[in-house]
Amino acid sequence: MSVSTEPRSGVASERRDGVATVTIDRPGRKNALDPAAFARLAAELTALDADPDVRVVVITGAGGDFCAGADLSGSDDRPHPLIGMEEVNRAAVALHRLSKPSIAKVDGVAVGAGFNLALGCDLVVASDRARFSEIFSKRGLSVDFGGSWLLVQRVGLHRAKELCLLAEVLPASRAAEMGLVNKIVGVDELDAAVAEWADQLAAGPPVAITLTKRLLDQAVTSSFEDALDREAHAQAVNLMGVDAPEAFAAFRAKRTPTFTGGWAPAPPATP
Repeated sequence: MSVSTEPRSGVASERRDGVATVTIDRPGRKNALDPAAFARLAAELTALDADPDVRVVVITGAGGDFCAGADLSGSDDRPHPLIGMEEVNRAAVALHRLSKPSIAKVDGVAVGAGFNLALGCDLVVASDRARFSEIFSKRGLSVDFGGSWLLVQRVGLHRAKELCLLAEVLPASRAAEMGLVNKIVGVDELDAAVAEWADQLAAGPPVAITLTKRLLDQAVTSSFEDALDREAHAQAVNLMGVDAPEAFAAFRAKRTPTFTGGWAPAPPATP
């Protein structure tokens, strides 16, 4: 079943079989986001996180580009820069807090905030013609949309400084060498490659995947002992649900498991 929303403020979403696709739909601006589009992106991600039927979120752009960052063309009704940055930050936080796994489907340009939008996703799949850049310094700006945090986690401090201070444009192959892209495919194969991963994630155990994503995201601020405690808690949650027993039964029966994310209530106490 597919459910779509009309593009509002340059952002549209579609839901199909547990996979939600959020499309930045401003191709005339290479999908650069204006304040209204940032606000809409934050609202869409928040709504999808609360939708129990959504298991995976794919973020992409229309018209052959991913996202050219913030729309700097200007208008008479633009808010004060600090208020505008609050809208940018709300979208970044909504993506960072997303409990469902996310995939960036990148074609064409992913620069500035668009680059960091892709990095904020759990997985990045790019076409072989995709291009990435922390373009900010060439525009007289500092890095935003979480890039100062995301890049240090992904590639380390010195490489992050190289990317942000020099603001070079990276082909997809170079971005993959740095560990910023998970998979590169031909442009004609991009839809199928992303759909394959999205469907695989959507068929997986939703609670276990959410907890694993949380554990990995928390690792950068955790001690080893804290990580073990969190792993034990997550595993206990899994073992009290229905997906782990279903996986064990399917393994024994040599069949494909069906994961629902449900929980197994405790049996009633005996008098």
